Amino acid sequence: MSEVKISAETRSEFGKGAARRIRRESKVPGVLYGHGGETVHLTLPGHELLLALRTSNVLISLDIDGKTNELAIPKSVQRDPIKGFLEHVDLLLVKRGEKVTVEIPVHTEGELAPGGYLLEHVLNALPVEAEATHIPESVTVSVEGLEAGASILAKDIKLPNGTTLAVDEDAVVLQVLAAQAEETEGEEEAEGEEAAEA
Repeated sequence: MSEVKISAETRSEFGKGAARRIRRESKVPGVLYGHGGETVHLTLPGHELLLALRTSNVLISLDIDGKTNELAIPKSVQRDPIKGFLEHVDLLLVKRGEKVTVEIPVHTEGELAPGGYLLEHVLNALPVEAEATHIPESVTVSVEGLEAGASILAKDIKLPNGTTLAVDEDAVVLQVLAAQAEETEGEEEAEGEEAAEA
């Protein structure tokens, strides 16, 4: 699991105007909360934060005003729906050794059995509990040779040591569906005749 160091500044200005000013300076407004402490309002460097957030559940080591160091994970990220730039970030304060519940992406490998089957991701991300400093980036599941009707449950997925499921173990994560059969020629001809009569 990667840990990224980012320098942040506390901020005392709030509201849309202040947020716009922060974003004009290529920075991102954010909040840090957790452990029953007061919420800390921060300004973070936009480019560094964007790079850090490319890794899901990245562990961020925050240097706040050059005085305090805190560990945090991203809890909520707001992006501009059109341009994609970061608008706001919520960070959850964590401590080394502490267990946290996060969602990790599910990747697949291998080919389904021949026959035009479709793989449905019922859960795109798997809720798990892991130590804050050892959150897996993702899990990979083999779908090699699976046919229609096959499904992979949460309990079927091998998790790294120290990581446990935070979802019902019988929850369906992936399932294989039969491809929808195309209309038969007879139905198409009948539809064509109806259209001609109309």
